[in-house]
Amino acid sequence: MDRLSGKVAIVTGAAAGIGLATAKVFVREGASVVMTDCDTVSGNTAAKELSRFGTVHFEQHDVASEANWRLIINATMQRFGPPDILVNNAGIQLTRGLEETTLDDWRRVFSVNAEGTFIGTRVAIESMKDRGGSIVNVSSTYSMVADGLNAAYCASKAASRHFTKAAALYCADRKYNIRVNAVHPGVVMTPMLEREIAAVTTDRGLPDTSVVESEWGRICPLGIGEASDIADGILYLASDESKYVTGSDLVIDGGHIIR
Repeated sequence: MDRLSGKVAIVTGAAAGIGLATAKVFVREGASVVMTDCDTVSGNTAAKELSRFGTVHFEQHDVASEANWRLIINATMQRFGPPDILVNNAGIQLTRGLEETTLDDWRRVFSVNAEGTFIGTRVAIESMKDRGGSIVNVSSTYSMVADGLNAAYCASKAASRHFTKAAALYCADRKYNIRVNAVHPGVVMTPMLEREIAAVTTDRGLPDTSVVESEWGRICPLGIGEASDIADGILYLASDESKYVTGSDLVIDGGHIIR
């Protein structure tokens, strides 16, 4: 298994969920992986586990900080060399009614989901433009369809989706050989979804999460997905197999948006 052999990858939000699943598949395919997350305990534990199978390093990371991003790039270059792949996966979700969403809430969601993706992409381009590379931004089907209890999340993911296309054009126009693509997960069982189900359950005054989880499962014709389903799509966009793909939307949603 060597689809990423010799490549250096940075995966943000890699302590759990889609980020962790992506780090796993990247290691399996031969990449040297820098896992980043704000959760140092889970991140270090995950990196230690994955190090049994390949080359992995963990760094604490605030994706909303440009200074922190530059530290991540420098740490990657010192340990493994310049990055070939960046997966902007880190994200936060605020499940709250529009009238209950404050301006501070809105800005906090955008600082991670939109600004973090912007900063990460920009600093990665600086380090990749002489060699080429692949940037994968993990967006959401909520960038295409809306949810009344997730206004900030929907808007921030829509911003990330369109930014991906602008960044892809920018790199192509300058002959940087950097591809920039977006992946749009649907309903995937991750810690983020578990928190959202709990929040909706509370909002509706239900006694437990079973009703909401069942409803979420019916949203997608193929049911609730797994993090590995998304990681496999990210692997394709990160690998040389997608060398003619840029500015694209890879929807992996079990049929969510076709209803």
